Amino acid sequence: MPLFTEQASSWRDLRVFPSFAPPLPRLTTPFNPPEDPIERYEVLIAGAGPAGLMLQLLLSRYGLTDKSLLCIDSKPGTLKSGQADGIQPRTLEVFKTLGISDEIETEACQMWEFAFWNDADDPAKGIARRCVVPEVIPPSRFSYEATIHQGRVERIMESDLSRYSARGVMRNAELVSVRIDDEDAQFPVLAEVKVNGVMRVIRTKYLVGADGAHSVVRKSVGLNLEGQSLDHIWGVVDVVVDTDFPDIRRRCAIHSPAGSVMVIPRERISTGEYITRLYVQVPGVVESETSADADLGKDAKGRRGSVTLEGILKQASDVFQPYYIRPRREDAVDWWAAYQIGQRVCPEFIVKDSSGLGRVFIVGDACHTHSPKAGQGMNVSMMDSYNLAWKLAYRINGLTPSSSEDGAPNPLLDTYHTERHANAQQLIDFDRKFSTGFSDKVGTAESKSGLSHSEFVDLFSSGCGFTSGCGVEYVGNLAVDKSSVVRSHPVAGESEFLWGILQPGRRLLNIKMKRFADGAHRDIHDDLPSTGRFRILSLLSTDLLDPNGVSATALNATASLVRQFPASILEQIIIHPRMRGEVTWENIPACVKEQAEMSFYSGCELDNAYRVYGVDAARGAVVVIRPDGYVGMVGELGDVARVDAFLGRIICPTP
Repeated sequence: MPLFTEQASSWRDLRVFPSFAPPLPRLTTPFNPPEDPIERYEVLIAGAGPAGLMLQLLLSRYGLTDKSLLCIDSKPGTLKSGQADGIQPRTLEVFKTLGISDEIETEACQMWEFAFWNDADDPAKGIARRCVVPEVIPPSRFSYEATIHQGRVERIMESDLSRYSARGVMRNAELVSVRIDDEDAQFPVLAEVKVNGVMRVIRTKYLVGADGAHSVVRKSVGLNLEGQSLDHIWGVVDVVVDTDFPDIRRRCAIHSPAGSVMVIPRERISTGEYITRLYVQVPGVVESETSADADLGKDAKGRRGSVTLEGILKQASDVFQPYYIRPRREDAVDWWAAYQIGQRVCPEFIVKDSSGLGRVFIVGDACHTHSPKAGQGMNVSMMDSYNLAWKLAYRINGLTPSSSEDGAPNPLLDTYHTERHANAQQLIDFDRKFSTGFSDKVGTAESKSGLSHSEFVDLFSSGCGFTSGCGVEYVGNLAVDKSSVVRSHPVAGESEFLWGILQPGRRLLNIKMKRFADGAHRDIHDDLPSTGRFRILSLLSTDLLDPNGVSATALNATASLVRQFPASILEQIIIHPRMRGEVTWENIPACVKEQAEMSFYSGCELDNAYRVYGVDAARGAVVVIRPDGYVGMVGELGDVARVDAFLGRIICPTP
């Protein structure tokens, strides 16, 4: 058709090129390192496994440039085989908020059920299925655990990183040493790095060790992993199997007279076949060992060294009787290894400078190690980084008050240790029980733990809230205000929080809502993208149409509050209950359309938000949601002053 006029907008390219996450506002001076021979950064990340890549991706999304942020790794590329393979529901939720979950959703194996096998009633018949339970018990946007190779997860994150960072990860770069040197108070962390065989000295404001269980960062700053290794050695093998075992595409726990096996179905490969991971208990034991760091004793290393692939496959074959299981062909084994179960955690996740400000942090396997049975390693490691990233970015960008009332550094960074160390300790405690039960001959007279088969199943079910990531709860601290919680009914026990009832320190459960502006059906998690912003969720009351009611007053007060903080740092989500009259733009406060036009929802037409979140529709509630999707505080709808006080401890007001 002919064009009589043509006008181009300055933002038209945004419709063509991939959209980027908007950077956080920066109140500090943009980073420009001094022009001298010393190499300087604001953040140096050691290690580009899942934890390191997650941290680099988030900090890059939050606005740190290649000039400010450097991630190094000694490997030449992403992982090619072995290591972790399970993505838990909470991690999938986080990937969804990052916009990088599609490949995992479509190509990973989805484990919906967990089958438990034990001795058949007739011992001559070998093993028999005792029960099948859901793999994920608490409600989640993803009601399954996905299994896909760690290398693909790393590649997905690294591909998305390329949208924000031209350099990406600096490969073939080995961290040699780290120390805090207060001679340069602005860049007090001094690191030696060997890049392609050439030594470089780097100074940085903050350094994060994501360099695994044998972390150079942890050892350089004098920290140790503390804990105990159990007296069980296991073999693990990734293989394309030939078998008549009926549950080979379910996750399985198998206890037989010959030993124990865990079956983990895996993704489809390029040949069209499916991989299966087998965790196989190796017969015999070694002495339990207590160690001050990740290295196990010589006896354990010797035992692991004596394990062979043939021995692992033979042991698996014995456990699966009367069914057969074997590699489908000569080249069907992709990877195998032997390991000893150990649970260790570092007492400190942060090392501070002389002023008391955290400068060196450790994440992932650098600060906690455990068995792979509960599928936690990669997940917990990435969630460490998810917790730390926004707090570190706020500090660097000057968004957090520089000091507390007593003159000490603002404690926001300290909450990383407070929250994640407690989570790691809970993981260690659960893993010790679960691994012991898994290695034990449960339900038999030979059981050392005394667990019956049903008790072992109950152990999995009771721990599912934690292992899925959906039931993790942070203790009260600067970023979690537990002093005021609004509920529509008494809560009988803590477990009820798992099912959605708002609780500071827990992640906000996903619900489906109907948007007022266009009638779209939308998940509330889609309004929580991982862009480093806080969200104020207002669950309005039934008096919304009264211009002098609590809802209208609270909305106007919240609109004023948002303007007091740096632009875009606070976003609003507004939900209204079922109303007697019609809701229109004309009969509700104008600030709703001005500040939250596309995040104003009916909370009852799809899921009932008020019932799920435990809020009385006659009273309403106000919720502050942190950048990592966790509830920071819950208060009365009209108590905007409490919201102001909570946010004011974390975010600087607009200068």
